[in-house]
Amino acid sequence: MVDAGPRGSGGVPAEAGAPGQTLAARLAPLRSRLAGTLRERGRRVRSVGVLAVQAGLAAGLSWLVADTVLHISQPVFAPISAVVALAASVGQRLRRTVELIAGVSVGVFIGDLLIYFLGTGAWQLGLIVVLAIVAAVVVGGGPALMVQSAATAVLIGTLSPAVENLEFPRFLAALIGGGVSMGVTAVLLPLNPLRVINRAGSPALDLLADQLEATAGALRRRDAAAAQAALDRLRDNKDEVAAFTEAAQAAREASTLSPVRWEHRQGPVGRYARAVEPIDRAMRNSGTLIRRTVTLIEDEEPIPDALPVAVLLLAEATRVLRREFATADEPDEARERALRAVSEAGRAYRAGVGFSGSVVVAQVRTTTSDLFVATGVEQEEANRLVRNSFGPMTGR
Repeated sequence: MVDAGPRGSGGVPAEAGAPGQTLAARLAPLRSRLAGTLRERGRRVRSVGVLAVQAGLAAGLSWLVADTVLHISQPVFAPISAVVALAASVGQRLRRTVELIAGVSVGVFIGDLLIYFLGTGAWQLGLIVVLAIVAAVVVGGGPALMVQSAATAVLIGTLSPAVENLEFPRFLAALIGGGVSMGVTAVLLPLNPLRVINRAGSPALDLLADQLEATAGALRRRDAAAAQAALDRLRDNKDEVAAFTEAAQAAREASTLSPVRWEHRQGPVGRYARAVEPIDRAMRNSGTLIRRTVTLIEDEEPIPDALPVAVLLLAEATRVLRREFATADEPDEARERALRAVSEAGRAYRAGVGFSGSVVVAQVRTTTSDLFVATGVEQEEANRLVRNSFGPMTGR
């Protein structure tokens, strides 16, 4: 007799349920990825929610002012100018609005001049665009001015045959759009500068803290591969640093243009914005620290117990600094942790380190000095505090 194999309830072979179980197992990663994607999309929508509302409000108000109040015929440039100005990277809207008006002026001038002498048509339109871009470059404009000049020239070349006497109204409508966009961002729906800069600054500080923490663990385990992985990740910091720099510009702009945010200019936002450069230096100096850690481990140099403790305290100081920046607190705890890191580095140095170990110790001192400057301490005072915390250079 042939064995039919094990059977489940009702006499159905147990293998019959396997396909369903396999399908569920296959769908589980898909559901997980879908949930992650939806969360990420939701986060991105929340991050641009204020910008979307600002753009919609500015477009509607600029059309209302140009059409209903000033009675400009076909005031298409008003909402276009408002949206283009708001679409600029935050922190550059004032400059972008000025470039916008300059671009419209150049486009109007070139377009109307050539249409007057050459008429309209396909080749005339192409020539208008070329000359508008060239003129924008000649007057020293950037990409925004060149694009706006060319777009204005295109609209002029296509609208002029149907609508006459739009030269001054076009310029006035663009001016209205730019002005309304600034009014919306400064008065009606101003950004919260602390929230803007904290949203971008936190990833940069977290990146630095995470890799210093990983380096401390690599020192304890003498794991050169783990230290190299931390170095590679820290070097890949362009996105975090660029976002932090842009957010600092946005925070300065918001606290300068918006009357309701003026109190932030010299407070936590100003301090946070001034921290961008020293934090960037701290990342570069930490990169040297981690690179030398890799060499230290590979060369089998001595690693005093205090050395990984020093690096770990430096990571903790960076993480605490992020929290204190976010809550607008005085960064006293971050400074205290950083000085403890220097003190442990001094103990490690006096216990005996090799060539690369001495570089790691020096970079703990340098990075701590950078973090102190990021908290608003003058460079000379930061150096003095680090020197005093380090202690004597020898054990005697």
